[in-house]
Amino acid sequence: MRLIFAGTPAVALPALDALAASSHELLAVVTRPDAPAGRGRGLARSPVGAWADERGIEVLTPARPREPEFLDRLRELAPDCVPVVAYGALVPPVALEIPAHGWVNLHFSLLPAWRGAAPVQHAVLHGDELTGASVFQLEAGLDTGPVFGTLTEEIRPSDTSGDLLERLAISGAGLLVAVLDAIDAGTARAVAQPAEGVSLAPKLTVDDGRVRWAEPAFAVDRRIRAATPAPGAWTGFRDARVKLGPVQPLPEGPDLKPGELLVERGRVLAGTATGPVALGEVRAAGKRAMPAPDWARGVRVAGGEQFE
Repeated sequence: MRLIFAGTPAVALPALDALAASSHELLAVVTRPDAPAGRGRGLARSPVGAWADERGIEVLTPARPREPEFLDRLRELAPDCVPVVAYGALVPPVALEIPAHGWVNLHFSLLPAWRGAAPVQHAVLHGDELTGASVFQLEAGLDTGPVFGTLTEEIRPSDTSGDLLERLAISGAGLLVAVLDAIDAGTARAVAQPAEGVSLAPKLTVDDGRVRWAEPAFAVDRRIRAATPAPGAWTGFRDARVKLGPVQPLPEGPDLKPGELLVERGRVLAGTATGPVALGEVRAAGKRAMPAPDWARGVRVAGGEQFE
C-alpha cells in the first residue's frame, strides 16, 4: 500500500523503521511543526521529521491537520492508509476520510483501558501488572475506534515508563506492520471496543511528578517510575527542587516520618506513610544526577532533615 506516516517523538521511530523495511511504499511523513529545544531554544525538527529528512522523504508539518493546504497535499499524494504513532494532534473527520483505508493508530495500551496521551505512565502509576499495544481505526472520538489487533506486555516491578515504552515501541512496530499487511490483503477485521473497562490517561503534569511522601512506599515507588523520564519525579529540599530517580521500597527499616531523611553507610533512606525507601539517583537544580549517598554527602544532610 501507499502510506503516509503520522508521528512525532522518538517512540515512533521503531514503527518507521519497520515500515521502511516492509513491502509498503512510504510517500511522506506528517509530524508536528519544528519547536524550540535546548538551552538556546532554537527551532528543532521532531525525531520523525529528522528521520525523514535523512532519507529524502517529504515532511508535512501542519500546525493543525485541518489546514486546507495540508488537506490538498494529502489528496494529491493519495495514500491508501495513514499509520499513526504518537502524532500529538487531533485529526479531523475531513482528513480521516481521505485515505481509502483511513488512519490506523498504534496505541500503547490494551484498549479500552488507558485511552489518551499517557497510557504507559498511567499503567505504571496505577500498578497494572499487564499492559500491551493496540492497533485501531482512528475516528473522531478519543481512542474509541474498532481494534484490528493487540499484543500484551508484562510490567516488571522495576519498570519506568521509559523502559516499558521502549519495549512496546519495538513490539508494537511489528504489530502495526502485520495489521497493514492484513488490510492490504483484505483479511483485516476490526472489532468494536467493549463498553466496559474504559479508563482515561491524560498527559502527566509537572505536579503529577511531585512525590507525595505521605503516600505508602509502594505508591511513592510507582509515582517516581511513572514520571521517569517525563515529566520527571521531584521533591522539595531546602526550598528548592531536586529530581529523583527510581527508589527501592524496603521490606523493613527504621521508623521515619514521611519525607524524613536518614543517611546510612552506602545508602540514603526517606520515610513514607509505611516503610522507608532507599533513594537511587538525585539531581539538584543545575547539577548532574548522582547516587544519593554522593548527593547527601555534598549537601551535608543533617539528622532529622526532610523532603518537603
